[in-house]
Amino acid sequence: MSMFNIFHIAGSAVSAQSQRLNTVATNLANADTAAGPDGKSFKARQVVFQTLPMGDHGSAGVKVTQVREDATAGRRVHDPNNPNADGNGYVTYSNVNAIEEMVNMISASRSYQNNIEVMNTAKSLLLKTLQMGQG
Repeated sequence: MSMFNIFHIAGSAVSAQSQRLNTVATNLANADTAAGPDGKSFKARQVVFQTLPMGDHGSAGVKVTQVREDATAGRRVHDPNNPNADGNGYVTYSNVNAIEEMVNMISASRSYQNNIEVMNTAKSLLLKTLQMGQG
């Protein structure tokens, strides 16, 4: 395994975690949205990862295989005065759980930071190796 593979592996993880952070941001932005005119509310989305094992091509790393919607029903609130209320006076809100999304955001952020640190450490080691060759 080449030292340069570390940059590919950590870079793929940074890219995947960046997509996860964007998905969490979208979920949080729509946490309190009510169903639209079509009667459908926003559904939380989750990123699904897949590890890529070392192969003949050295393509180890992480990739996002899909972004799937959470099938859980949205929160229903009785508010007959709301223009989005159905015939029974209920308004359907998104199924986003803000607390779970905040935990997901912290986890993704830490993973992102850790992979950046891996790349910085590998860069430092390569630079020290080059300096040893000069002396």
